[in-house]
Amino acid sequence: MPRRTATMLASTLMLIALLCVGVFIPVPYSEMSPGPTVNTLGDHGGEPVLQISGHKTYPTTGHLNMTTVRVTSADYKMNLVEAVYGWLAHDNKIVPHDTLYPDGKTEEESTQENAEEFSQSQESAKVAALEQLDIPVTSWVIVSSVRKDTPAEGKLHAGDVIKSVDGTAVEAPGDVAKLVTKHKPGEDVVFTIVPAKAQAAAEKKNKTATETEKVTITTVKSDDTGEDRAIVGIAAGTDHTFPFTIDIKLADVGGPSAGLMFALGIYDKLTPGNLTGGKFVAGTGTIDDEGNVGPIGGIEMKTVGARGKGAQYFLTPKDNCASAAKDTPDGLTLVKVDTIKDALDALKDIRSGDTADLPKCTSKG
Repeated sequence: MPRRTATMLASTLMLIALLCVGVFIPVPYSEMSPGPTVNTLGDHGGEPVLQISGHKTYPTTGHLNMTTVRVTSADYKMNLVEAVYGWLAHDNKIVPHDTLYPDGKTEEESTQENAEEFSQSQESAKVAALEQLDIPVTSWVIVSSVRKDTPAEGKLHAGDVIKSVDGTAVEAPGDVAKLVTKHKPGEDVVFTIVPAKAQAAAEKKNKTATETEKVTITTVKSDDTGEDRAIVGIAAGTDHTFPFTIDIKLADVGGPSAGLMFALGIYDKLTPGNLTGGKFVAGTGTIDDEGNVGPIGGIEMKTVGARGKGAQYFLTPKDNCASAAKDTPDGLTLVKVDTIKDALDALKDIRSGDTADLPKCTSKG
């Protein structure tokens, strides 16, 4: 056999052997890729994404698309060949497994956390939209979760309304931690609450709950590093009563990143005319009750997915602008937003066609 032929054969066999080995070598990475986009003004799964009753609504046109990212599951074992292919693929991104699933988080735990964040983002989207329309929303502080094996377990429950701590009225979730940490570990703290069941019963009758209870809990030391800090083992959040019904129907989606687009969709349906002027606008971003827009993960995947569906403009959280601008899909304009008011102002320019002064993302932010 000629030397050249033998060398080529040996090289080919070695390459095949390396590929075979690569298939069986697991690597600690996960993959992100563009996911589906859904028009918040349209239908999904045969029914409207946004369903509003008890208040006048208006016809809408155009697109206000929320965007998603697909990720490999927590228990998926990526091999070396898949990782290399993902690194080479333009529209995919390979990231350390712990980036998506920190602290050994299981698929079930991740799904539950994403569902909770998605639910909270819907509530904040409703509040932010109605605040822009000067429609009052009643809010109160609640126990959003109770950690297992902490002093609060069995004494406080998710959904309990926190009226006061040690007799001091609670007006915001952050007040709870401030009042509890005034104590030293081992001291008692007194919560005045409306039990979750009593609150739910009152809401059902459109009444204000008046039944309160005092619950005394002995604090313990936080397991955080640093200075000793007293805790009882709860997370505080906010619940709301809306003056009419707003339902968001979107299954198989999790996380908080659709908040901005839900808020804009709600605003559009509650106002005459349309926000987009018929243009295809997509976007992403968390939102809080005050309408502040926060950054999200996987921005590069979302811009690719949006442009692939025909988006012309992409509402981009300010803190994601630099990353998004590094590889902007052709034909897509990245619009920088920091609040829902920024987004509404940008949409005014987009529907008028006067886009020269739009705040656009650059590689510097």
